[in-house]
Formats: sequence, structure tokens, C-alpha cells
Amino acid sequence: MLLVGLAACAVDGGRMRAGERDEMIRVNLTTASAPEIAALERAFERRNPGHGLCWRPALTALPPAANARVLLVQSGSAAVAGREVEAEREIGVGDAVVVRPGEAIAFSAPIGALEFTLPEAPAAAVPQLIRPDQDPRITDTPGGCATDVGAYRRVLLTWLGENGPYTFHDLNVHRVRIDDSFTHYHPKDGGFDEFYLVQAVRPGARILTSSRTAEIVQPESIARDDVADLLQSTELAVGDLVYLPRGVAHRGLGGVLAQVITVPGFVPGAEIGLDHHLQAINERFGLGGADALPLHAAGAHRAIVR
Repeated sequence: MLLVGLAACAVDGGRMRAGERDEMIRVNLTTASAPEIAALERAFERRNPGHGLCWRPALTALPPAANARVLLVQSGSAAVAGREVEAEREIGVGDAVVVRPGEAIAFSAPIGALEFTLPEAPAAAVPQLIRPDQDPRITDTPGGCATDVGAYRRVLLTWLGENGPYTFHDLNVHRVRIDDSFTHYHPKDGGFDEFYLVQAVRPGARILTSSRTAEIVQPESIARDDVADLLQSTELAVGDLVYLPRGVAHRGLGGVLAQVITVPGFVPGAEIGLDHHLQAINERFGLGGADALPLHAAGAHRAIVR
């Protein structure tokens, strides 16, 4: 018999509410209250019908279900008993567990895991356990938020096979150290929602965000008095879950090790750079030094679309 350690996750199949803003939502999974976490889960589910999200702080097993699920381990370590696991195999922070429709999974000790419920199931070639730091098929692949040649970026589930061995279009995830990403957004039409599940930080690590993307892409629409509030800076901590709906501008800085998760996957052509627009605003008002909008130098003079 499976002993199921499940957190109570709200089920909200409704649509987005009129006037609901597209802005960053951040909770710390270690310190936030259950209602705060549930509010983030519901916000994601309203924007992504057919998908579910649940933080399970002390998970020991999952019973069979009609839909596929992907678990991202955030705390603890345990041996796994499942369909593909003939001998005991340990999992820990940074690993993923793929649970297909009708399957159950059990763990030898409680783990903290972020659970995504999905309308599609991964192909049979995707293994049940994905361990980015132990799988010889997964190697550092610079790109996305980590473009440096020596960047740590391990792709667990990808849209394109050239980026990693395990392809899946309904959810992508890569474990990455973000030192200085370019400022960008994902469009509402044809784009994707994104999460940072923060697993380590250096002092001062942060994320810049803006819900005013529509204004940023039209620099001439920005008034001088708007500049100070155009971007918001938020320091990050281990355990943070940062939700970035489609359309929200964002840029990671300062050394953030995170699982970067997208629903659906990293659709090619749906990462649209904004630094050249920020540069145009700086130039328009003659802003420099501490008064200038921060931007990524490599994207300041040309449009970046990936």
C-alpha cells in the first residue's frame, strides 16, 4: 500500500479574471503561508487551462492519476520506487521525476517537490528520473538566461533536440546559473509562462521585472517621470518560486541557481529582447550613471530574438 504524503492544493479551473494584471508573483516555499502559495498556483492555472501546479512540501508518494505529472525536487533526498526503477536510485535537489498517466511513484523519505500536472504526456524516450548532474547525456549548454561560454546550464526537458536529449513540448526545464541575462519577455500570443525555482543564490542576486512591456517596446511613449518606476528590482532567496506570466519583462542578475521552467516549452522565437529599447529610453532623456535604466550591454544596440 502506498502511503501518500500530499499537501492540499486548490483546484481552480476558472479563466483569468477581468482586470487581472500580468505581473511577477513571488513566494518563498519555505516561509510563505499556504494561502499565499495557493494564490500563485491559482494564478498559473487560470492562465494555463488544463494544467495544474502544486507545492508538496513533504511528499512520500503519488497515487495513479489520469494526467501526466512532472515533479521538480526542491528539498530532501530519497530512493525512488517506480516503473523504471529496478534498483534503488537516489534523487535530490535539482532532479526531476516524470510520472506518466496511470502510474504511481513512491519515495523512501519525504521530499519537497513542485508538481506540474499536464494535459500531454512525454514520449516513451523520456526517462522517469532526470538527474542533470549525474546523467552523462546532459552537459552544459549555454543559451537562454546563461549565454556565457562557461555557463552552467543543464537542460532536463527541451523543445529542440539540439539543446538536450529529452524533448517535450508541454513543459521545458533547465537548471541554470544566471549571472547576467539579457532583458526580455515572452509574448502573450505564441509565448510561454516562466518560473524561477531558486535553489542557490550569491549575495545580492536579484531579478529585474516590469509589467509595462507594452510601453517599453515603444520608447517614445515613455515620459521622463515614468523612468524611475519602469523596472522593479527584487532580491532572491533560496526557496523562492518566481512566476513570470507571458508579457512580463525580466532579467536575472548576480548569480542565481534555479530551475527555469516554462509552460509550454521554450517555443523558438518567443524570447524577445528589450535592452535596445531600454537603451533608446536612456538616450532619449540623456540618462547615465545611477539614473540610467540598467541593461545588458550585448543587447543594447540590436534586437535579440531567440
